[in-house]
Amino acid sequence: MLREFLAGNTNIDPAKLASAAGLPNDPEMVAQLISQLQSALESSGEGVNWGLALDQAKGIASRTSVVSLPAERSQLEQAFHVASLWLDEATYVSELTATPRLMSRSEWVIATMSVWSQLAEPVATSIANSLTDVLRDQAPEEMSGVLEGASQLMRNVGGTLFAMQLGQVVGQLSSEVVSGGDIGIPLLDEQQAALVPQNVAEFGRDLDIPVDQVQLYLAVRELAHARLFRHAKWLRLQLLSSITDFARGIRIDTDRLEELAEDFDPANPEELRDAMTSGALIPPKTQDQLEALARLETMLALIEGWVDVVTSEATHRLPKGDAIAETVKRRRASGGPAESAFSTLVGLELRPRRLREAAQMWKSVTDAVGPELRDSLWSQPDLIPTSDDIDNPAALIARLSGGAPEPDDIDQAIEDLLNDDTTDRPHEEG
Repeated sequence: MLREFLAGNTNIDPAKLASAAGLPNDPEMVAQLISQLQSALESSGEGVNWGLALDQAKGIASRTSVVSLPAERSQLEQAFHVASLWLDEATYVSELTATPRLMSRSEWVIATMSVWSQLAEPVATSIANSLTDVLRDQAPEEMSGVLEGASQLMRNVGGTLFAMQLGQVVGQLSSEVVSGGDIGIPLLDEQQAALVPQNVAEFGRDLDIPVDQVQLYLAVRELAHARLFRHAKWLRLQLLSSITDFARGIRIDTDRLEELAEDFDPANPEELRDAMTSGALIPPKTQDQLEALARLETMLALIEGWVDVVTSEATHRLPKGDAIAETVKRRRASGGPAESAFSTLVGLELRPRRLREAAQMWKSVTDAVGPELRDSLWSQPDLIPTSDDIDNPAALIARLSGGAPEPDDIDQAIEDLLNDDTTDRPHEEG
């Protein structure tokens, strides 16, 4: 059936199939989809074609990319320099060793795609497994001999569709983000900060705020985000591992998938598209997933909240700093179409719900104990504030104000042993 469709010998409209897969109704993209599906039919490989995702994203980014002018780049480089000096006054986290970069949209895509692929791979694998499970369970017994080849075919086709969808999402995001850390997760290599000049200019275009203030504010935010991950060396791995662990638990509702397949009308694929974009094919989260998601949202909120507070302190000299901060908050709350697509694709909202509460907690801690003790909480995972601390900052402040934390049972046992050795030694000598 697939071969007949790709050869143009059926009544199925390729544009409608592309629409059902969440791809835009673009003749060039539809032609590319057909070409890639034809390649998938002949391929002996397995899994998602991440190279295709990268090519797709780069193609979308390059169509709208504009080369930044030398004067604009010089202004942004100077903004990074001033931002670094201002951050030195506001935080005690480590400085970066790598020079901040100015990236085009295409360069942002290339620099971040490896992380997007890492986050999306568990879901892609789950989808491929679900498709082959349905195929195996529903196929008549006399077809068992060809099942292995058909399963491989479905994995290739599913992987191709997923890669094109991911490329579409990342390519669209390249026109929305202003920096490397704008999404909240560490998309760039360790110690790397970056701004996207074209998107920075578009961010400030409709604001009644001098462009140099917008540039400075966004440079401070980006440097603060990158510095945090440089300082807390454990944070990047823990955060990305938490996201992939959560995504790995996602399953596809095969019963719902079978219903859609039985009722599918090639002339009217809207029901299929609605099911794919609404998340209807993903069953309700398990208790373990809900708990993992809560921990993940707390960590994302702590990161973004800390960046908000430090940025506010570092930019107090900017006359319009508060107005820019409010614009950032509104933009973050509303998100964009590409973020919604990523949420559907991976099952994860990029914007943490408890951000305002986390920022208020960091502000309270800063006012009570100062920035140095505040930033020391990032030195190791065991010190990071919890969800309860976000709810009750006073308890966290009380612990911090009380000096050294109470030793746990293991620490206490070691200390008692050392103390016993010290007190026994003089008696032995006597």
